[in-house]
Amino acid sequence: MPRDAKNVAAGLKVKGFLSHDGDHHFYRLFVDGKNTGIRTKISHGEKEIGDNLLSQMAKQTKLVKKDFLDLVDCPLSVEDYLKKLREGNHLPKDDAAVQTDGKKPPIKPAV
Repeated sequence: MPRDAKNVAAGLKVKGFLSHDGDHHFYRLFVDGKNTGIRTKISHGEKEIGDNLLSQMAKQTKLVKKDFLDLVDCPLSVEDYLKKLREGNHLPKDDAAVQTDGKKPPIKPAV
């Protein structure tokens, strides 16, 4: 089912994608201020994004189409999206996930 391009763009921004313009509207995912390399784009003047382009955007954002629609429609939270990216090895695993007690390792002083 097609989506309004403005709603897709707004949904991406809410989930941590930063935009910049060039020959298209580009969206890049940043986590903790770092560029993840995950990106997608929307053409200038695009009013409605059809199913084919939504599928391509889903692939670019490392999701299946259903999850991408949930991402931009908002049922999929930022935390759940990042969890999916980590599970798919598209982002590094969280340090806390390696710890058995759930605590981050202590910071060692520089010698």
